[in-house]
Amino acid sequence: MKKNSFLLLSMLLALSLVLAACNFGGSEENSGSESEEKELNLVIASEPPSLHPQLATDSTSNAILQNVFEGLTTIKDGEVVEAAAEKIDVSDDQLTYTFTLRDAKWSNGDPVTAEDFEYAWKFALNPENASEYASILYPIKGAQAYNLGQGSVEDLGIKVVDEKTLEVTLENPTPYFLELTAFKTYYPIHKATAEANETWYAEAGDSYVTNGPFKLTDWQHSGSITLEKNESYWDAKNVALSKVNISMVENEATASTMFDAGEIDFLGSPFQTVGLDVIDRYKEEGILNISNYASIYEYKFNTTEGPTANANIRKALTLAIDRQGLIDNVTKGEQTPALGMVPTAIKGFEEDRGYFKDNDIEEAKKALDAGLKELGLSDPSELKLSLSFNTSEAHAAIAQFIQEGWRSNLGIDVTLDNSEWQVYLDKVSNLDYNIARMGWIADYNDAYTFLEMYNSAENGNNDTGWENAEYTKLLEQSNTETDPAKRLELLKQAESIIMAETPVAPIYYYTNLSVKKDYVKNMQLDALGNMYLKYVDIEK
Repeated sequence: MKKNSFLLLSMLLALSLVLAACNFGGSEENSGSESEEKELNLVIASEPPSLHPQLATDSTSNAILQNVFEGLTTIKDGEVVEAAAEKIDVSDDQLTYTFTLRDAKWSNGDPVTAEDFEYAWKFALNPENASEYASILYPIKGAQAYNLGQGSVEDLGIKVVDEKTLEVTLENPTPYFLELTAFKTYYPIHKATAEANETWYAEAGDSYVTNGPFKLTDWQHSGSITLEKNESYWDAKNVALSKVNISMVENEATASTMFDAGEIDFLGSPFQTVGLDVIDRYKEEGILNISNYASIYEYKFNTTEGPTANANIRKALTLAIDRQGLIDNVTKGEQTPALGMVPTAIKGFEEDRGYFKDNDIEEAKKALDAGLKELGLSDPSELKLSLSFNTSEAHAAIAQFIQEGWRSNLGIDVTLDNSEWQVYLDKVSNLDYNIARMGWIADYNDAYTFLEMYNSAENGNNDTGWENAEYTKLLEQSNTETDPAKRLELLKQAESIIMAETPVAPIYYYTNLSVKKDYVKNMQLDALGNMYLKYVDIEK
């Protein structure tokens, strides 16, 4: 999932306006009486680009979606558990999953039905809807063919048996399929609402019908979002919070000031970032929480045109990044240098695969010389390159550090280009860049989630223009390989190909940094970047 945890967008709000808009603190209703309802105050980095489960691609949107919607399964304490489904039967050949839905209701009181799931999944796969995450549904029989315009919707392995029973047939055994059904693209949509109003997801109100523990009651675009407990939710009795007040604050310094002043109760991913300038202080105060999770910070290359279409130029830029120096001097979050595409937090990829050395200037210069010769250039100064990133103090600091390394070690002058999140996403998707920063969080604990997006230049999450027939073949073979060890080897072979051609420069494997007030309980990002507010409590 595209990661916007270090950057922020949207309009910079003055602190006083933020507090007034979201009513943070000072309310007579929140006077601390025993009858006080439990409210959680947060800030989020930007306006969510989309609050449609099948159209959203980024972690900012997902931070909201995973708390107002719920899939057939969910993740709790790192394990898959039943959610909208109360029973799951799997055939002996691991190809057919039968989901029996519990008696759950939408926020408007209607029953959640198997048809709501069918409708949502078919929406994502319909090529006319251009869902960038459609490929995550490809394990379903006929899904890829339909999405690519080579098959029909009637051939999909999605069958509504009755109102409470959904039968799903897969192309091949998929060991992580029940993790997928916890992901946002697999969330249901209230069919009647969506058919009546195709822009149902654009505003809060009666049209924004959800089935999760919270409902979206207010959405001031570029300003704030309010979530309230969904009393129609099947497990509402175990949801402690009555309201979540979320203000959109782009500036990291403003966010940390608000936390210090007690105006917000938590600061960290996936909502906002702990600013670089306060990390050391929070460490000294003993309140900074650092945890690993399966995600990567990377620079993507436009492989279709310009200097970065040359593999040797990409290799030179990749090798000449001082990852450890960046971590020690800039990010300071105990991250790990990324020397491969798949984070070491992923099962089977815990060891260093040794594709290259960190900050290998000698090999970088060799690759640069070869690239210049292939381009008919005589000097690195002739390369015209720009490095794009979305607006953020952290992204800017990282870009400046790497920019200086490329200049001093390779003689390449790279210009910096920043833009707000939605504009930035459009630029990257349209390949309107040379080098672009991106982050990716695992959608499930399997290497495939980091490798699959590059199986084709047409993949909605690729954004590099790169593809390789052998790479694609290996990924396809991994989907039909039932021996876990052999499948793992196929995925590692695929990783070796993408690392050799470097359409992406891995930089570091993320850690999650956060701070919270002592009275906030059970609020912790899991290894896949999920933050389920259903489990959070306030104990003052």
